[in-house]
Amino acid sequence: MSLPLVFYTIAMDTIPIKTRSKQEFIDISREVCALLQKKGVREGLCCVYVPHTTAAVTINENADPSVRRDIINKLLMLIPREGDYTHGEGNSDAHIKSTLVGVSICIPISDGKPALGTWQGIFFCEFDGPRQREVFVQIIKSE
Repeated sequence: MSLPLVFYTIAMDTIPIKTRSKQEFIDISREVCALLQKKGVREGLCCVYVPHTTAAVTINENADPSVRRDIINKLLMLIPREGDYTHGEGNSDAHIKSTLVGVSICIPISDGKPALGTWQGIFFCEFDGPRQREVFVQIIKSE
């Protein structure tokens, strides 16, 4: 049995982000969709990666902003800014939150769009702002 030969094209882009608060979730779904449209991708895989140790990326509800506030508030309760931390920069809580939430996600691309659920959005998560940040988006397009 022989498998079909499939070719892939890989493209990398960067989304610049300027955060305004110590902790915030920023919806970057539009920016990711714009990159897919710009590259003309119909089917494939989209990998979103945050190259920062005090930030993260996640997929969650984008219809009700109170969900974002609830997540941030619960993370603040679980991992307070002040604690028995030894890291000298004073941002250990941000490092821990980044580790728990995660720095990358992969999303299938279907019919030119990220295959997200009805209420889902892609969020950059700032835990040590305000800062100038960036998100790497790698698109793997099937040919």
